[in-house]
Formats: sequence, C-alpha cells, structure tokens
Amino acid sequence: MLKKFYKMQGIGNDYIYFDCLETPFEDPSAAAVRLSDRHFGIGGDGIVLICPSAVADAKMRMFNADGSEGKMCGNAIRCVGKYLYDFRKTDKTQLKIETLSGIKTLFLSVSDGETTSVRVDMGAPELAPKNIPVLSGTSFPVVGRETEIAGGKYAITCVSMGNPHCVVFSDPDAWKIEKTGPMFENAPIFPERTNTEFVKVLGKNELKMRVWERGSGETWACGTGACAAAVAAVLNGYAARNEDILVRLRGGELVIRWTEDTVYMTGPATLVFTGEVEV
Repeated sequence: MLKKFYKMQGIGNDYIYFDCLETPFEDPSAAAVRLSDRHFGIGGDGIVLICPSAVADAKMRMFNADGSEGKMCGNAIRCVGKYLYDFRKTDKTQLKIETLSGIKTLFLSVSDGETTSVRVDMGAPELAPKNIPVLSGTSFPVVGRETEIAGGKYAITCVSMGNPHCVVFSDPDAWKIEKTGPMFENAPIFPERTNTEFVKVLGKNELKMRVWERGSGETWACGTGACAAAVAAVLNGYAARNEDILVRLRGGELVIRWTEDTVYMTGPATLVFTGEVEV
C-alpha cells in the first residue's frame, strides 16, 4: 500500500513523518528500520507518526532507526507542530502535543501562513538517578561525578528530559564518537541505555555539542540533548539559569532557557520534501 510521507528536519535531525490522524500505521518499528536506511530507504533518523489524541491536539510517536520507540524528541516535536499548522490541520499557534513523556506545549512563530520556528515547553528536568535512570548508588543528582565508562574515567552529569542523557564536558571533536558512543550508550550503569552529549563550553551561555543517540547513533542534532547539555552547564557552573543558552550542534543552533519551573527550547522546523512510499 502506498502511503504519503513528509520528510522534515530540525537543524539536521531528520525524520520521516506520517499523518495517522485518520488511518493507523501498521508495524511502525519494522518500517522505521527499513525506511530510515539512507541507501535502501528514504533516509532519516527514524519515523514519526502524527496520531489523534484524547487529551491534546495530537499525539506524537517516534521510532528510532533501529525500530525502538522513543519517549520524546525535541526536534521532531517542532516539526509536528509545523505540519499541523502548515497543512491546515489546525489554525492554532499554541498547541498541546501528547508524547510518552507527557503533554508538551508548543508556541509557533508564523510568517505568511507558514511556521518558521517553534518554542517548546519541555518540562522540568529530572535529576533523581532512579528516574533517569542511572545506577549511581545514591539518591543525589549525578553532577560532574567521575565515573568509569568506556575504558576511562569521565566526569558525567546525568539528566532526563523525557529520555536519559549523560553529559560529558570535553572537546567534542577530540572524540571518536562512533567508537565511544556505543560504549556510553550501553554502559551497565544505564539500565535503559542512554543518549550521550559531548560538550565544549565556548563562552558565557554558549556551548558546542555532538550527540550519540541511543538507537540512532550520531545525529546532527538532538533537542532533548541540547536541553540536557544546557541544564548540565548550569549545574556545573558554566552557564546561568533564567538566561538564554545558545547550543551549537552539527546541524545548526538551538536556544535553551532553564527557568524556575521548566526548560524552553526554541529552534526551526523545515519541510524537506513529500512523497509516497510502499508500506
């Protein structure tokens, strides 16, 4: 059966989107593996299903390139907001989107009838080790704690933004991420695996980051990862709370602000092309 898809990206974090508001999608895990392949499929970091919701304007389901389902994706949710507005599924510029990590509020910036950028209320960061989860041996937040991973000892900071993140402050370009990324992802202290951010402090409230995402490998951007990096920078004294923090990624830039109550992420959302594929 041919099904229409929408290839969209948020600063290089590209997914294949399907409108499932009226028709459900069968076996999305298998489809994610097949369609994400950049040589034999459409190519992407995974697939995203835009589904109906009883508690929000829509529901987002995201499947990584390995077929595993993710709880949250910051770059993808911005594109979901763009799709809903630009394709006239709604006329609202403030949307509620249901995810496996809760309901997120989106604030759309619109010009000439099209969404140009989206601000997302990502919710408060989770720092309790058992809720990230990370097996730290204590109930105290893991902030700059020296830990043995991947054959070395590294100062790690662990944060959940709906999915687990391990942040390491070190020059991102000095790492062979294709080798060390899987070691961090599958380290025994992370029972549900982890995303890993390798972060360099460029200046006051300015970070450079590369990311290894569980289930997808290195991606050009990660919205929840940028949020985790900004939170970790504040916790380690590299950035200020209640101020905009610029995070530079391989695919572009995101602006993160950790307020007293929540974390806001602002960035672009872009439609690349549309097409049809056999599913």
